[in-house]
Amino acid sequence: MFFGGAPAGPAGTGKTETTKDMGRTLGIYVVVTNCSDQHRFRDMAKIFKGLCMSGLWGCFDEFNRIELEVLSVVAMQIESIMQAKKQNLKTFMFPGEPSPIKLSISVGYFITMNPGYAGRQELPENLKVLFRSVSMMVPNRETIMLVKLAAAGYSQYTTLSKKFCILYLLCEQQLSKTKHYDFGLRNILSVLRQSGAAKRGEPPETDEEMLFLRTVRDMNLSKLIADDVPLFQALLHDLFPKATNPPKKSYAKLEAMTKRLVQRNGMVQVESWMLKVIQLYEQSLVRHGFMLVGPTLSGKTQIINTLTGAMTEDSNPHRLVVMNPKAITEAQMYGVKDLASDEWTPGVFAMIWQQRNVRTLKYNTWIVCDGPIDAIWIENLNTVLDDNRILTLANNDRIPMTENCRIVFEVEDLRNASPATVSRAGIIFVSSTNLDWEPLAESWL
Repeated sequence: MFFGGAPAGPAGTGKTETTKDMGRTLGIYVVVTNCSDQHRFRDMAKIFKGLCMSGLWGCFDEFNRIELEVLSVVAMQIESIMQAKKQNLKTFMFPGEPSPIKLSISVGYFITMNPGYAGRQELPENLKVLFRSVSMMVPNRETIMLVKLAAAGYSQYTTLSKKFCILYLLCEQQLSKTKHYDFGLRNILSVLRQSGAAKRGEPPETDEEMLFLRTVRDMNLSKLIADDVPLFQALLHDLFPKATNPPKKSYAKLEAMTKRLVQRNGMVQVESWMLKVIQLYEQSLVRHGFMLVGPTLSGKTQIINTLTGAMTEDSNPHRLVVMNPKAITEAQMYGVKDLASDEWTPGVFAMIWQQRNVRTLKYNTWIVCDGPIDAIWIENLNTVLDDNRILTLANNDRIPMTENCRIVFEVEDLRNASPATVSRAGIIFVSSTNLDWEPLAESWL
C-alpha cells in the first residue's frame, strides 16, 4: 500500500525507538529529524529528495509542530513519492523540480506526534490519508525491567523486577502530582543503567537487594519535594524489608574538594545543600541532560559552580557556558532562514552547540540554560535530550552531541514544560528548605 507510518501516543511510549528498531531489523538507516515551526516546504523537500535517492527511512519527530500551510505542501510532496512507488518507477517528477529524480524503492517516511501539547497543529486531511496511524500502548514495564536486570548480571532479577514495577506504580498513585515527577520508561531505563554499573563496580558476593535499593533510592530522592520523601522511604521499606537503609555511595575525593571550595569561597557548609551537589554529580554520570528545579535563592547556580569547580580541581577540567534562552527569540536562539534569499543565519545556541561539541576539546563543557522553560523553545531540543543526542536545525544541519558535553537547565518550575520534555531530562529538585536564610546571613557576616 506504500503508506507512511504515523505512531501516536503519550511521551515515553517508544514511538521513535520503535521506528528506529524496525529500520535496524531490516538493515535500513533511519534519519531522525526534529521538526519545528521554522521548517519551510523547501527544507522538507530537500530531506524527501535525499531519502528518495538514497532509499533510507526518515523519522520526523514532533511532526505536528510544522505550520499548517507548510504541511499542506508536504502532503503534496509525500503523495508524489507514494504514487511513484505504486507505479514502481525508477525516476519521477518531484514537485518543484525541473528534472526527474532517482527513486529507490526502499524509501520510507514516518511521523511521530504527541497529541494536545502547546504549539501543535491538527494535520490536514490530505496528509492524514497518506499515513497508516498506529496507536502506541504503554509497554509492559515488568518485562523490560526483568530483561535489563538479567542482562546487567543480577541473579534475583525476577523478584527485583516485580518489586521495582510495584514501587513505581505506587509512586505514581500515592506521591503528590507535581509537574516535574516522571516515573516513565526513560526514568526506569536510567535507573536500570545505573544499577548495572553499581553491580559491576561491587564484589560479586555483595547483596543484590541492597545494591538495587540504594540505586533506586539515590536516583529518585533528588527530584522529590520535602513532603514526599518520608512516604517514598516508607514505600521502599515495605518493599525491601530485609535491606535496611543502606549507606549512600560515597565519593570521598569529590566531597573533600567540594568542602575545600565552599570554604575558599566564603560559603557555609549546609549538609542538605552539599547533598544536592553530590546528587547533581550522580545525575551527570547517567544523563546528558538534566534540570535543577527550585525557587530563587535556593543556591542552584552555586551548586553547578561548586560541582564543576570541584571536578576541575580533581584533574577533570569543566567549563560553563551560561545563557538565558528567554532573553532572545526562538529564531535568534536556533537560527533563521531568510524567506527571500534562502540565506541561513545561525542562532546563538546553535553556534555555542557547534563550538563545544568537538571531541578533540581537552575539557568538558556544561551548557547552562538559565531561565524559564516553555514548550516553544525547548521542544527543539527533544532529539538532543533523548537517545538520538543530535541537534537538528531548520536548514537541515545535524550536529551530534559528544561525550564531553552536558546540557543543564536552571529553572524555577516546570509549569509550562510538556511531559515529553520532563521525561527526557534528569531532575534535581532544590527545595527552599535546603538552604534557608541563616547560611546567607552567616556567610555575609
